[in-house]
Amino acid sequence: MDEPQEINGTRRGLLIAGAVGATAAALPAGAHAQTPGASASQAASTPAPVTARVALRVNGQRYEKDVDTRTTLLDLLREHLQLTGTKKGCDQGQCGACTVIADGRRINSCLSLALMHEGSDVTTIEGLGTPDRLHPLQAAFVKHDGYQCGYCTPGQICSAAAMLEEVKQGIPSHVTGDLNARPLLSPMEMRERMSGNICRCGAYSNIMDAIGEVAGAKSAGGEA
Repeated sequence: MDEPQEINGTRRGLLIAGAVGATAAALPAGAHAQTPGASASQAASTPAPVTARVALRVNGQRYEKDVDTRTTLLDLLREHLQLTGTKKGCDQGQCGACTVIADGRRINSCLSLALMHEGSDVTTIEGLGTPDRLHPLQAAFVKHDGYQCGYCTPGQICSAAAMLEEVKQGIPSHVTGDLNARPLLSPMEMRERMSGNICRCGAYSNIMDAIGEVAGAKSAGGEA
């Protein structure tokens, strides 16, 4: 008669031991070292971030900042200079919301380290126009309702401004037919050149109309 109880007791003990073991395995590695002084010791062993000074001009104003060497240009603009018009979207260089103009070229500021822009001249959406004096592209976006939520709009406008300069300089795109001729800003050219800027609201037709108006071209739905 004692044998079943002995078996049940052994099984219960086995289940308890198994549960304790599984719980211990699920705990984070750091949880095993929660002894007095352990956290202070761990913090003391964590090296301080390496910083360096970067000097650049943003929207015509010179800045000098000591930043973590891993700081992106986007974070420098938003977190250190409080220029929050440039947006952080995917933070992987895929959406174009962080587009700014650096030394005349449009770039994804999330993919560029701040230290790479020592001495650079950077233009953000705040540097293109003001509420009282809009840049022609800003005014055209308002006129043609080229936005819905507006999150991608600063990047769209910065990209469009640089794109129009690229066309003026005769820089071809992947869809330019004759590389020896000055590219025409056809709807296909505009769509290709703006393909790095994503509008999750889908306001593309209005965006193309706005850019086309400033460029003097017909709407994206028309002929070049």
